[in-house]
Amino acid sequence: MDYSAIGTKIKELRKDIGLTQGELAEDICTQALISRIEKGDIYPSAASLYQISKKLGVDVNYFFEIGSTPRLDYVKEVERQLRKLRIKLKYSEMMDVIKVEESNPLFYKDSTNLQLLYWHKSIYLFEVQKDHKKAIEILKKAYHLTAGQKKALTEREIEILMTLGVFEFNLGNHDQSMEYYHKVNSALSTLELLTDKSIKTRLLYNIARSLTRLGKYGESTEYCEEAIRWCVEEEHLWGLGELYYHIGHNYEQEGELEKALSYIEKSMIIFEMRNNTGYHSYLFKKKEQIKAKREKRNSK
Repeated sequence: MDYSAIGTKIKELRKDIGLTQGELAEDICTQALISRIEKGDIYPSAASLYQISKKLGVDVNYFFEIGSTPRLDYVKEVERQLRKLRIKLKYSEMMDVIKVEESNPLFYKDSTNLQLLYWHKSIYLFEVQKDHKKAIEILKKAYHLTAGQKKALTEREIEILMTLGVFEFNLGNHDQSMEYYHKVNSALSTLELLTDKSIKTRLLYNIARSLTRLGKYGESTEYCEEAIRWCVEEEHLWGLGELYYHIGHNYEQEGELEKALSYIEKSMIIFEMRNNTGYHSYLFKKKEQIKAKREKRNSK
């Protein structure tokens, strides 16, 4: 994408209609950010670009037509940003993007793109608003926007089913969550190529969590080990820290404290590599708790 060309065109349009950088930035971002966008130093987020286009009186696709890539890239950029915010658990920022795009015809006139918004909106409703009933209702609506139109499920439809499983897990409905996970597992077996390798990792991890809640620690650990092998084979790190921790948690529940400590320490190394200080700090406390438990048991 030729982002300098986009910045130049924003500047030209802004001057044509007589807006200052500050006026263009109002209710969108800062004046300093508009300045950097116009200089080509940075590129605007999809949501910001859409708001800028509305204020300048042009269709957002106009900016993609002057660049080196097709206008479909705008939707891809929104998808990328939503995924990034979802992974980082920044649900309120995620909802800000959704609110902007809900009035964008690129989304509300296309069922596949609208599905993307519904999926992430349901996560916000569940995690932030705690409106679990509404969240599940919207998520199922998102799924049925495209499901059934083809023989094999898409990766996004698979992700939505897995999110439904996570919702049920968090509500304590472990048998129902497992039903969704089994559907996901069946759907994955029909895909010739999995673009997002982390989907399988997350599936195995979620199954492991449900098994742990059901007291099936050994089975849970087996799923974690399968997921770790998958990560190694596919050379991706996502989930390794969580998986090592979960195995440690299973061993702790079974009273195997030495093994638990070993896996907690492995998990700490992964989270340190990912610069996840919050989780690393939690694991350090967990490690000390297990050590204290071990010492107490040995002193008897």
